[in-house]
Amino acid sequence: MEVVLKVSPENVDKTRDVLLKDDVVSRANVLFRDAKILEREGCYVRIIGTEEQCSKALELTRGVAEEVKGEEREAVLSKLKEEGDAALEGFGRIFG
Repeated sequence: MEVVLKVSPENVDKTRDVLLKDDVVSRANVLFRDAKILEREGCYVRIIGTEEQCSKALELTRGVAEEVKGEEREAVLSKLKEEGDAALEGFGRIFG
């Protein structure tokens, strides 16, 4: 399961603390990215994990983050994939 959250600038540190200090959520793949990747303010958080981990993340961030859906979600995931692909390509050149 995969969840994308959008966090306003004033709640980024609080969200990071809440998610990474939780025993369940911290075991998931939690990735924070500046929202400037889509020319927006704040931060995006992508959580890849079990249904329990993702549900807990949504519960913990209620009121400080909102779940991203639709076109914005697809744009965030696409941008993160581009970054990942570029990083792998660069890494491959080191050992290629």
